[in-house]
Amino acid sequence: MTGFARTNGAFEKDTLKYTYTWEVKSVNAKGLDVKIKLPLGFEEIEGEVKNLLTQKFMRGTFAIALNMQSESENSQVIIDAKLLNTLKDEVAKIYFENKDVFQKPSPAELLKINGVLKLNDNVLNEESKILLHRALFESFEEALEKLANARCDEGQKIGIALLKILDEIDEKRTQAEKIAGEIQPQIKEKILEQIKTFLADASVSPERLEQEVLFYVMRADVKEELDRLKAHVLTAREIFEKGGNIGRKLDFLCQELNREANTLCSKSMDLDLTKIGMDLKALIEQFREQTQNME
Repeated sequence: MTGFARTNGAFEKDTLKYTYTWEVKSVNAKGLDVKIKLPLGFEEIEGEVKNLLTQKFMRGTFAIALNMQSESENSQVIIDAKLLNTLKDEVAKIYFENKDVFQKPSPAELLKINGVLKLNDNVLNEESKILLHRALFESFEEALEKLANARCDEGQKIGIALLKILDEIDEKRTQAEKIAGEIQPQIKEKILEQIKTFLADASVSPERLEQEVLFYVMRADVKEELDRLKAHVLTAREIFEKGGNIGRKLDFLCQELNREANTLCSKSMDLDLTKIGMDLKALIEQFREQTQNME
């Protein structure tokens, strides 16, 4: 599900002053993908940030960004000259050997490599760091809560749409049951005619006749498929009533619904029944697409 949340905060201890903003965006995805952008000097909190998010969400693509502004007098950014020189030598070697493949990086691109730039904050001792990280995590959890509420609002709207599709699926199933009952005499007549044709052919063995009769009888009976469709619709409604993380359960149920609709189409010996089967497949596909947006 899509959503966006932002929280702002401030941290102050002794001469250490920070203001910060968390931004969290999410878009629909079948699995879970997390991209985290942290400011210089705060890379070590990435693991906990991801852990906090995965405790709350199971599906979606998330983009997380922390923007910080240091107001401490002693804060400054320094360059790790030793690391930078090592990188320059290695990059120059790779570029010389692969000129046709690689483009020589600019100094600005080298500075973006993790570890080249460092935050030298003389007042950020271990105690201050722990307190700052704690404040950041609390603010991040607040952003996650806002995001969850936004996604919940969208989820309720999607749920209403899914229940409407379920009603349409059930209506088509009811129509199919009616048609299947009405055409039974016609199907029976077709089977009897086919049996007469085989009986008139002296070359047809009793075993072959039995196989053909069984084939037509099985083709004519779609009751099991329609019964299973009804059961799957009831199961889907129960899943909605229980709530929680229902996306993956509905994914699986879509496969079962589609299997029954496919079988109905393949067994149908009536054009109207086949059309209903195709309508069911279209509705189930709509249902499946919407379930991709559910947590």
